[in-house]
Amino acid sequence: MNRKTLVLPAVAGLLTPVLAACGGSDSGSKSSDAIVVGTTDRFTASKEIPAPIDPAYAYDVGTWNILRQTVQTLMVQPRGDGEPEPEAAESCGFTDTGNERYACTLRSGLKFADGDPVTAADVKYSIDRARAIKADSSVFSLLSTIDTVETRGDSEVIFHLKTADATFPFKLSTPVAGIVNPKNYDKDKLRDGFAVDGSGPYTMQAQVQGDQLVKATFTKNPNYKGMLAPKNDKVVLQAFDDAETMGAALEKGDIDVMTRSMSPDQIHKLQNESGGKVRLVEMPGLEIRYLAFNTDASSMKSKAVREAMAQVIDRGELVSKVYGTQAQPLFSLVPATITGHSNSFFNKYGEPSVSKARTLLEKAAIAAPVRVTLHYTTDHYGSATAKEFEVLKKQLNDSGLFDVSIEGHDWKEFVPAERKGDYDVWGMGWFPDFPDADNYVSPFLDKDNFLKSPYSNPDIINNLIPQSRREADRLTASKNINTIQDIVADDVPLLPIWQGKQYLATRDDITGGEYAMNSSSTLQLWELGRGISG
Repeated sequence: MNRKTLVLPAVAGLLTPVLAACGGSDSGSKSSDAIVVGTTDRFTASKEIPAPIDPAYAYDVGTWNILRQTVQTLMVQPRGDGEPEPEAAESCGFTDTGNERYACTLRSGLKFADGDPVTAADVKYSIDRARAIKADSSVFSLLSTIDTVETRGDSEVIFHLKTADATFPFKLSTPVAGIVNPKNYDKDKLRDGFAVDGSGPYTMQAQVQGDQLVKATFTKNPNYKGMLAPKNDKVVLQAFDDAETMGAALEKGDIDVMTRSMSPDQIHKLQNESGGKVRLVEMPGLEIRYLAFNTDASSMKSKAVREAMAQVIDRGELVSKVYGTQAQPLFSLVPATITGHSNSFFNKYGEPSVSKARTLLEKAAIAAPVRVTLHYTTDHYGSATAKEFEVLKKQLNDSGLFDVSIEGHDWKEFVPAERKGDYDVWGMGWFPDFPDADNYVSPFLDKDNFLKSPYSNPDIINNLIPQSRREADRLTASKNINTIQDIVADDVPLLPIWQGKQYLATRDDITGGEYAMNSSSTLQLWELGRGISG
């Protein structure tokens, strides 16, 4: 292990830091300075997406990373992951044996950042609001098992569920369950723009240019009460156009931390450097990449076409050429290290085979080559995405069975188009809302799925997902989760490609980098501090 790299291995589902010595010279920053964190995430408000950081709308890792600093939730995932713990709540738990009644008692003295008290009525208002608005991001589907929300006095909130849901505590730790002040958030309308108010550890001031948030300044909230202990008074999140510009800013000392998305070349360089003022933090990742199919589109309506693509694509070659050791092939929607993972696609298709793919098409009387366009986003998952799709294009075209073209789109155009069904095949990434297998199947396959996919399997929706949620023992739930994965491999509404590690780079006087991002790629800015370099 390079002495400038911190590697965080996954052990029994937990993130356990293993620290290496830090070399390098003083970066010259003062302990009172704001810590500046770089990202290539784009935060854009548009006609199609007017309210990108409203908790009732936001549903991507970048916007959630703004909300997690500012909007408090009843539960929170603790340092090192594991089971969620009370945050705005003093205590929470199921009060029945069937996991259908969940009660929380709020901490005493909770206040919004502006000094208004936080009450049980505000919690009910916030969650009922997200469920009622039903934004087209489909983030409300995380709350789909709620039947009614009841309050008792100012401090007790009771959730009555439609069906047992052992994953419900995790869902209360996600931003869609964030507590908002009714005076700032209308009951039946999203809050446009980049303003955000809450009771979390920070307040946020947005710097906007045109339709984009380019800098967010997080200042420690003096009214905050919760389990988090911020190790700094101020953090600035600065958006960059690309990883190269962000990396240059880190090298110069203009920023202190570099987060997603770093390029494979940057990561490789930092892994092999010794000395210097920058260190790399490497940690297990639960991010996956996959192809999504519009199963109603003429080119993808036949299952045989989707099966043939699954039979041709060589994940190992793609990962080797584009990501190296920074990713690994994935043969299921559920990644390795998550309880319930199985290699369903490998079990069905085995090694890539053009002859087997040709047979699939011939049996379905489909003439080759099948013409198809693969769509991807140019500015959301990192600079390597374009190269990844070039490799996919070559693999499919070299088979002689497909005539593939590729098109890249800005994220602000990509999201509305894929939701409207404009694409037959498109590439997506998934950063889990919480580290449980349910969150790798339900968002894609349940009712109100966030992809707006026309694919629907009644057995998955009506039986397998509800049955898996009834199991408090997630190992016991694996039987149903495995069956779902096998169905996906058979029907191919989605095609998993790879699972990636995640990385963060810091100047050598920054402390807490090993805890500043959890396995779900959640930024935990409160963990960052400024110490002594050396």
